[in-house]
Amino acid sequence: MSPFLIRNIAGSIALATASLSVGVMARADERPSYPETRVAPVTDTLHGDEIIDPYRWLENRDDPAVIQWIDAENALTDRYLGRFKELRESLANRLVDLYGGTDTSAPTRIGQRYFFTRRTGDQNHAIVYYRDGGPENEAKVAINPNTFSDDGATALDWWYPSPNGRLIAYGRSDSGSELSTLYLRLLETDCDSSLKIPRTRASSIAWDADSEGFYYIRYPEKGSVPDGDENYYRRVYHHRFGTDPSEDPLVFGDGRAKEEWADVATSSDYLHTFISASLDWTKNDLFMKADGSDQFVPIAEGLDGTFEADVVGDALYLMTNYKAPRYRVLKAPLATPGQANWVEIIPEQAGVIRSMVIVDDKIVIHLMENAFSRLMVYEFDGKLVTEIPLPSLGSVGAVRGKPDGSEVYFEFESYLTPPSVYQYNMATHELKLVEQMKVDVDTDQFETKQVWFNSKDGTRVPMFVIARKGVELNGQNPTVLYGYGGFDISLTPKFDPSLFIWLERGGVYAVANLRGGGEFGKDWHTAGRLDKKQNVFDDMIAAAEKLVADRYTNPDKLGIRGGSNGGLLMGAMITQRPDLFAACHCAVPLLDMLRYHQFSIARLWIPEYGSAEDADQYAWLKAYSPYQHVRKGVKYPATLFTTGESDSRVDPMHAMKMTALLQADSGSDRPILLKVERKAGHGQGKPLRMKIDSQLDYWIFFMWRLGLSEGDTGPA
Repeated sequence: MSPFLIRNIAGSIALATASLSVGVMARADERPSYPETRVAPVTDTLHGDEIIDPYRWLENRDDPAVIQWIDAENALTDRYLGRFKELRESLANRLVDLYGGTDTSAPTRIGQRYFFTRRTGDQNHAIVYYRDGGPENEAKVAINPNTFSDDGATALDWWYPSPNGRLIAYGRSDSGSELSTLYLRLLETDCDSSLKIPRTRASSIAWDADSEGFYYIRYPEKGSVPDGDENYYRRVYHHRFGTDPSEDPLVFGDGRAKEEWADVATSSDYLHTFISASLDWTKNDLFMKADGSDQFVPIAEGLDGTFEADVVGDALYLMTNYKAPRYRVLKAPLATPGQANWVEIIPEQAGVIRSMVIVDDKIVIHLMENAFSRLMVYEFDGKLVTEIPLPSLGSVGAVRGKPDGSEVYFEFESYLTPPSVYQYNMATHELKLVEQMKVDVDTDQFETKQVWFNSKDGTRVPMFVIARKGVELNGQNPTVLYGYGGFDISLTPKFDPSLFIWLERGGVYAVANLRGGGEFGKDWHTAGRLDKKQNVFDDMIAAAEKLVADRYTNPDKLGIRGGSNGGLLMGAMITQRPDLFAACHCAVPLLDMLRYHQFSIARLWIPEYGSAEDADQYAWLKAYSPYQHVRKGVKYPATLFTTGESDSRVDPMHAMKMTALLQADSGSDRPILLKVERKAGHGQGKPLRMKIDSQLDYWIFFMWRLGLSEGDTGPA
């Protein structure tokens, strides 16, 4: 990266702060002078209970009074965090250095072209490239999202090349909204066609084999359905080139539940199209259509499990957790693919099967054991061929390969291993490092440990702890604990460049693999959802207590952070155990669980949480909903709430109402701060400039609140 660009990015971030310079991370508190917040109670009666909401008016972000209040809260946060001007400038420069390496994805072969993404240190967004033929050939730009807007706020949401490798259907959206519009890039002319299809949020694309059309996802136009329902009715349409997209036929979804989530995919040979449809995160129906046929036939319907599929030759291969919580692989004749003809070829393992890729007439399985990755190769009859050696304990990302090729590309990283791309040759068994992100940090001075602890009910739960080698276990180390615990999402070792501005100054970082995630399969997820959600909170509390018991830290030096579903976790932590934590970063959170389902796309999450509309589900939601559990006079931890004004997943009202309530009711002088980011959403597609700015906010917040000295600033 050029020195000019480093100065430009870091300087623009530093200039956003206040002028007061504070070089010592002092933590003496006096109660902040919070913005005046009107109290206008609204009472709801739910299943015989009266629920009083004092800040319902903050749900209306179009209200000028709400806009004024947000501006005042942002100004307060900027004043507090802006006091550390010199530190912020130093950290901004360090973060720009840490992000200065080149990050490349594993390539995928489409026809004779290889497609991949790459972001260099001075770019807000990764660029899509392609190569004709092998890696020795020149990489050409296919789509450069850095040209979409001057401020980097327009993002590339998704992209799918055509089977002939000449076209890319892609989606872009503004300000982190993820409300994509579909475009078609013509690689030969390096420009877009006239095709433009709006309301293609999170669309998947299944190309026709002749590259002259595709199946895609579209949402209804506003006004065509009841107000608010334009966030639902996710349906499958089919477009052929030369036709009007407004007249594209509806292929799937008519008459089905509005909350159903549909996706499309193609087989490796593009001769079969799949539709997956789900009303519940734990299961889906799967349908298949052969090229040239007009009919989608059910492969798996009404079964208690999730299904993914591919076709090779005359056989259908299914990866499923149906009757196998940690997944297995099944095979069936393509001519008669129904359940009666399924044959298990790779049984359930000790670890969780995360993906299946067919390469060189073999099946490559990504297996996760104790939150680490393994790569196994099997014959079509289920015989184990070999295990692909990995460089260390860490996480495999995308695995790419084709049935008619012998090369496997995969991504690998860990907390201390930068993102890397490897190539494995199925014929010679040679493993080769293709590319690795170069990062200006000596990772050898740190180490990662996996520790286990017992939760409240005796369940054994693992946690990663990352710190300097030989860290003194004196109970005095500023420590940040991260958690999520939901939606079958696994927290495996990932490389986060921003983490090193914390580690280099002597901080400790921990990541807990809570129930509700997918680290140990379907049962682990089920144990942390719906009426069992309290298990997630108990696990997080036990993780914090383990860090204290092992003398990494103490409650005055312990911070926590999490976002989205992890933001709900943060809200539960500060309301259930305010004594255990000194500081909390609560990002894009769900906090009012009695009303969450009434906003944006949140009805999709009822299978994970339940709904207050149901009497039984109301009871367990009320038992932990953070917004309803703030108590007057309780000494709550210092808390930084962050959210995005364009968030189309979790409404900003959660963070806003919780901020107002805690500012009014907390019995301590510890600050309760709110940052509502402009031109930002749930976090996806955020340009590097904004990402660094956000990271500076929460790391400086933790350094201040947990008393971390400025210490080592990294390489000279």
